[in-house]
Amino acid sequence: MGWNRSFVLSFQSAGDRWFLERSPDSRRGGGFWTWGISLMLFFLLLPIPALGKLRILATTSDLASIAQMVGGDHVQVLAIAKGRQDPHFIDAKPSIMLEAHRAVLFIRVGLSLEIAWEPAVLEGARNGKIQPGNPGHLDASEGVRALEIPGVDLDRSMGDVHPYGNPHIWLDPWNGRIIARNIAVRLSEIDPEHSGDYRGHLATFLKKLDGKMFGVSLVKELGGEELWRHELAGDLADWLQAREKRLDPGSWAGRMATHRGQEILTFHKSFPYFAHRFGLVVATELEAKPGIPPSPVQLMKVIRLMRQRKVRVLLMEPFYDRKPADLVARKTGALVVQVANSTGGQEGVDDYLSLIDNLVQRVADALDGKES
Repeated sequence: MGWNRSFVLSFQSAGDRWFLERSPDSRRGGGFWTWGISLMLFFLLLPIPALGKLRILATTSDLASIAQMVGGDHVQVLAIAKGRQDPHFIDAKPSIMLEAHRAVLFIRVGLSLEIAWEPAVLEGARNGKIQPGNPGHLDASEGVRALEIPGVDLDRSMGDVHPYGNPHIWLDPWNGRIIARNIAVRLSEIDPEHSGDYRGHLATFLKKLDGKMFGVSLVKELGGEELWRHELAGDLADWLQAREKRLDPGSWAGRMATHRGQEILTFHKSFPYFAHRFGLVVATELEAKPGIPPSPVQLMKVIRLMRQRKVRVLLMEPFYDRKPADLVARKTGALVVQVANSTGGQEGVDDYLSLIDNLVQRVADALDGKES
C-alpha cells in the first residue's frame, strides 16, 4: 500500500493548492476537469473512518490524547498541532478545514492559545455544529483557574501575551482531570446513547492519573478525591503525616516533593502550571517578551540573575533554538533540559500520562544534578 499513501499525499498537497489558488482560467476547459478528477480521487482514497465513530478534532495532541482515552472505541480523534509543533503558530491549511468540516466535536485549549488560527479553521470548515456556542465546540479550559492574568491593557509590543491568562493549562495534572471531565460531559451530551461508557472511561483515566500522582496503594487506601482535596488546600504533607502515611517516592508528587521551593528558568512561559502544582519557582524566562527570541542584552540579564540566585536548571521545549540556552548554560554551569510540553513531542511520550511522566522525571533528575 506504499504507492497508495504517496498518491494520497501528493493529491492532498495538490488539493490544498487548488483550494487556495484556483484561478478563473482553471475553471474553463480541460483544467477544470483535470482538477475535478484529481480531487475526486483524493477524497476517494482518504482513509474511511470506522462506521458509527464520532469524529473529534482537537487543537493539540494533549487534548486529542485525553479525548481518545475518554471516548474509547466510540471516537476517532485527530490533533491539529502535533507534539513537536508550537501550538501558537499553526497554518490553517485547507486539509485542516476539511477535517473540521467532518468533525462533530471541536476541542480547543482556550485562553486564546489558538487565537491566531482557530477563526480561519472554523470559518473555512463550513460546519455550524462546531462553531462557538454550539455543543460541538468545547473550550477545554472551562473550570480551570487561570494563572498569569495580565493586570494591564495589552498591545503587540508586549509580545505574545494572552489576555485571559497563560494557556498552557494541561501541564498541571489537576487540570488534566478537569479537561477529561469536560470532554466526558460534552461527549455524553452529543452521544447520550454511550454516556455510561464515557463515564466509565473517565473513571478509569482519573484512577490512572491519581495513581501516578500520589501512588497506586495510597489512592486505593485513601481515595484520589480526598488526596486531591488536601493537595489543593496545601496541607497534603501534614495530613499524610498525621496518619503516618507517605507519598509513593516514585509518584509524581513524591518525586518532586524534595524540590519544592527550588528555582528554575524556562525558555518560554510554558511551565507555570507545572511549577505551581509541584512547588517550583520560575525565576524568569529566557525570552524577555513571550514569543520574541532573546536578544544579547536579555541573555546577559539572565546570566547575571542565574549567577546571583544560583539557578541550575533551564527548561525548554525541543522546537525552540537551543543556541541561546547553551550559551547561558556555558556561562552559568546550568543544565539545559529539553523536554516535550505536548504529547508526541519526544520519543516515548505517547499519551498524556507519559507526557507528565517524562516531564517529572527530566526535571527531577536535573534538579538532582543528573543529565537525562
